[in-house]
Amino acid sequence: MDPGTGTDVTALAKVVARQRAEMERLRNVAAVTAVLERAKGALMATTGCSPDSAHEELVQRAKAGGRTLLEECWLTLGALLPPEQQATATAGLEPPGAADPRSAAVWESAPTGTGDIAEVLARVGRELVGVRSPQELAGCLLAHLGPEVGADAVLFYRRLPEGGLELIGHAGLDAPLAAQWRLVPPLSGVTPLDTLETREACWLEDVTRERHGHLLIGDPPERWPSRAWLPVPPGGGTGVALGVMRRRAGAFPQRQRELLRAVARLCAGRLRAFDAPREGAEDRDAQTVQAVLDGLPGATVLLTPLRAGSGEVEDYRIDAASPEAVDVFGRAGRDMLGKHILESYPSVAGEPLWRGYLDALTTKVPFESEPFAYQDVADGVPVTATYSVRAAPLGAGLLVTWLRHDPVERQEQRLSDVQRLGNLGWANWNLVTQEIAWSAQAYAVLGRSPARGPVRLEELPDLALPEDAGTLAHAVAGLVRHGRPFDVPFRVRAAEGVRHLRFVAEAVTEPDGTPAEVHGFVQDLTPQRSAELALVESERAVLLQRGVLQAERALAARLQHALLPLPSEPVRLAGLCVDVAYLPAQSGIHVGGDWFSAVELPNDDALFVVGDVAGHGIGAVATMAQLRFTAKGMVSTGSSLTGALGRLNRLLLHSRDSRTTATMVLARYHPGTGVLTWAQAGHPPPLLVRDGEVRFLDRPGGMLLGASAHPVYESAEIRLEPGDRLLMYTDGLMERLGEGLDMGFARLAEAVRVHACGPSGSLDALLDTMLGKRRRDDVCLLDIRVPPDGG
Repeated sequence: MDPGTGTDVTALAKVVARQRAEMERLRNVAAVTAVLERAKGALMATTGCSPDSAHEELVQRAKAGGRTLLEECWLTLGALLPPEQQATATAGLEPPGAADPRSAAVWESAPTGTGDIAEVLARVGRELVGVRSPQELAGCLLAHLGPEVGADAVLFYRRLPEGGLELIGHAGLDAPLAAQWRLVPPLSGVTPLDTLETREACWLEDVTRERHGHLLIGDPPERWPSRAWLPVPPGGGTGVALGVMRRRAGAFPQRQRELLRAVARLCAGRLRAFDAPREGAEDRDAQTVQAVLDGLPGATVLLTPLRAGSGEVEDYRIDAASPEAVDVFGRAGRDMLGKHILESYPSVAGEPLWRGYLDALTTKVPFESEPFAYQDVADGVPVTATYSVRAAPLGAGLLVTWLRHDPVERQEQRLSDVQRLGNLGWANWNLVTQEIAWSAQAYAVLGRSPARGPVRLEELPDLALPEDAGTLAHAVAGLVRHGRPFDVPFRVRAAEGVRHLRFVAEAVTEPDGTPAEVHGFVQDLTPQRSAELALVESERAVLLQRGVLQAERALAARLQHALLPLPSEPVRLAGLCVDVAYLPAQSGIHVGGDWFSAVELPNDDALFVVGDVAGHGIGAVATMAQLRFTAKGMVSTGSSLTGALGRLNRLLLHSRDSRTTATMVLARYHPGTGVLTWAQAGHPPPLLVRDGEVRFLDRPGGMLLGASAHPVYESAEIRLEPGDRLLMYTDGLMERLGEGLDMGFARLAEAVRVHACGPSGSLDALLDTMLGKRRRDDVCLLDIRVPPDGG
């Protein structure tokens, strides 16, 4: 089975590596024969049994203790005899390095303490019986090798198929450092990698001197001044290197070296035993499952996970298989037992199917794959078929079944998916046999229970609302009598409300043209129709709002022209020449509250007012009109400027919208004396141009209107001289986004100095300089000029 094309090359490489390891194991079997014979001899010497009985005894002990035969042999050699007899017993045996001639000389020249090595090995061997992982193995060795060789850390590295190293077990190594050195790339100078390549032990007894030729583990490397690396077993290869790290410098004596070689041999069998299958309850379970699968149809296998020392699942072993299960090599049924899944189905590696197996193992929830295409070979011809796989946890393993989908079933499934996704169902009426067939989705669309069965074609209009039944009945009659196809929308009443449906049908006729069969489909268009109705309602609301806006726009325009009539040219008031500019920020209903007033009073004085009401729209315009006419009336009837501002403040406070505020500047000019008296309520000060100099008038005290119930307003006076020019304006003239008021005032003064000095200064040029083409607010500007002498 190949659910895809992205085969995991790393997983396939691991399969090849395991096969190579198996070949190496077979070589090791021959190499350890001498150790087996020594153990048999020792057992015969102490019990007087025959060679066959000694062999059987060793086998039974290994089986009972869950150990390999090699481990049992080493335990026998190390623990059968008392320590004082150990040297005598081993003298007639081959040295422990017999499988490696390079270590024989070391054994022969070992010091008199060699008997202690057997005692240490005996202790280690007894402890290894309970070890279940490389991590536990490293901790066990550190506990025993610490006193013997001064070990402070023990590491196990395994060679990866791609050439690098993986840390599979460690003790005495802190977690951050272990994580840093968990994976080592295939670099030159990596000591454990060199040890596995040369199959010889490497003794680094002075790291300070030897660090230049080796890539050393540690931070800093001087943390362990001396260290040793040995292949496991010495001279051979399971692809594992044993590292012993010491915090003191110095050489490893020959006794310590031989002890470490012997420990490496002892660890080799233990490491292989981690992946070796154990007989017992699991085997009995597999046999029971196999007996069941032998009588079942279909393709089913029982998979047992094979885990690395880190606990990661590397492969699965087939422990039971049904007769119809076949792998890529043509093996079927029981012939597949004991084979690995990546050997039988190599293309599964790294695919969603593989990840599904892992999820089922972890979560204990069955995994069901999506249907996938796989190419079979039938009679020598490639045939693409569709399969589904299901993996269910069974004990510690997985029961995996796969099903080939019949093409007809697959087509029906696709048709069902189309109906579900399109929210439509098919219906068929045989007019000759009166047979009727509806799909399950047709019942759902029409809101009819399948238990009630389908309805005859002539009765279909009865399901529609009364106002739609006539149209549907007419279409059905035309189809039955004349074979005319139709596509008719209609509505039905359902539990959730009215549903909008569409019915499309055509007839299959006899040779004479008589309709014999009708087939069609009914589709639920309620979501689309609801969206259409919502769109129509939205368009209707938009049209209504547009009419309201047009009416408000017309009203605002009329108010603007009525309240702020702009003179077409400058006017003369009390001997002064007055020009006005008004520029709204936006047209239409967004007319603002900026306003001005320039009138002659009954005593020949002139009144000048510029104000700004907060906000825009009809409300701002109405407040502006109220303030404009009230201020003019108050001053005309004799009120002082400050008194008028106080009354206007109370007017805003007691208005319908008490939150409305406004700013204003009032100025009264007496032509006889040329004195201009003015007061302000939170408004920018007027700007005076005299003899080419520009300055802002000092503002008297005054708070904006509508902000306080007890404001204080003051007034100021200035005598205007011939040729003077006074500008009264609203804040829209100088405001810019992101600019402070002081900068705005400075920019206005400079623009007035450039464009407005002198009697012929251009007001349009000033506005262009200050505003450009963009305005954020309304602008109102009152330009008052005192004619020169004799003007």
